[in-house]
Amino acid sequence: MSTHGRAAEESTFVRTYTLTRGRTKPRHLLGLETVLDAGPGRPGPAQAEECEEILALCRERRRSVTELAGRLRWPVTAVKILVSDLLDADVLVVPVTAPYAASDTDSDASPSTQLLAALSAGLKRKWPDAIAYPQAG
Repeated sequence: MSTHGRAAEESTFVRTYTLTRGRTKPRHLLGLETVLDAGPGRPGPAQAEECEEILALCRERRRSVTELAGRLRWPVTAVKILVSDLLDADVLVVPVTAPYAASDTDSDASPSTQLLAALSAGLKRKWPDAIAYPQAG
């Protein structure tokens, strides 16, 4: 690797380290496809200007973790760590998308198959070593 390439790699590492204040793992389990929306909270004074950039993008419209990382040209792990901070402060939220939302007219209806599948997938991600139960057929 050339000296320039090595310097660029080290610069990226240092930038990532400073973005996350040395943290290497997010507190929330976030997939690349996790969609985020602006929430009612406000960023705290300790939250970096990078958090403001994430929030500004999510105020424009809902964004996935992957899209945020791509638009900001930051490593995905760094974005996940900063997004976790914003989720903790209720500045960002993970919205329930239309296919999973209950309609007002069907308030007594049972949960949809899509909602149950999404819930199951989320629980499996959170507790991957949990006991598996047979699928109802």
